[in-house]
Amino acid sequence: MKVKVTVTVMVLTVVMAAAGFAQNPSAAELLRRIDDNEIYNTIEYEGEMIIEYQNRRFVKSMRAWARGNSDSFIEFTNSEDRGTKYLKKGARLYVYSPDTEEVMLISGHMLKESMMGSDMSYEDTIENETLSARYNPVLAGSESWSVNGISRDCWVLDLTAKKRTESYPKQKLWIDKENGDCLHYELFALSGAKLKEYNLNRVEVFGGRRFPVEIEIRDLLRKGSKTTMIMRNVILDRPIADSVFSQRNLER
Repeated sequence: MKVKVTVTVMVLTVVMAAAGFAQNPSAAELLRRIDDNEIYNTIEYEGEMIIEYQNRRFVKSMRAWARGNSDSFIEFTNSEDRGTKYLKKGARLYVYSPDTEEVMLISGHMLKESMMGSDMSYEDTIENETLSARYNPVLAGSESWSVNGISRDCWVLDLTAKKRTESYPKQKLWIDKENGDCLHYELFALSGAKLKEYNLNRVEVFGGRRFPVEIEIRDLLRKGSKTTMIMRNVILDRPIADSVFSQRNLER
């Protein structure tokens, strides 16, 4: 499975690179290693989406499953949103609302809307291609980045979209030189205006793989807004039944 830097909301992870870079890696090597380390068969987890907006705080809980780079399913379990479900099949995203008992395809201008009031848009959830397929990378140098008060030496990678249809024409990544974690990345409009920021807060190791379990997202067009994603009970590469990713499961 390939999970994208844009935090697929069904999987909600940040890209990470494998450790062991050459002393002076090329931009293409850095990006390729990030893409390569995204590969696994399936993921299951329980999580929380903590939304802080205009001095208010909302906590949403969920269960999520994903298989391959196209099949994802998420069900919200907190009392206010219980029964709300999302199904991603390829580039299509469906939502089931228990209030209306209807399934709706999210498309067109709706894709740019906030998902569940968070700092993520629906558009952020449906990308299937790797970063290498979508962007041309340039190694911009090295800088320090602080995580939980600890300064880390990072490679800085600038990405420029290959297609004009890309939601974020430019990206900038800070990649830890020692362990390959993508500690921070920024998403830009074609004008150069910064639209979103992502920070890696915490990593756990599963089967020898470093995996991000807490990330922070800020939509800079929303004043006073921040969303923190926390993943628990993560299971990688356990078979998931086809029925999980079905319309029937969405409507049940």
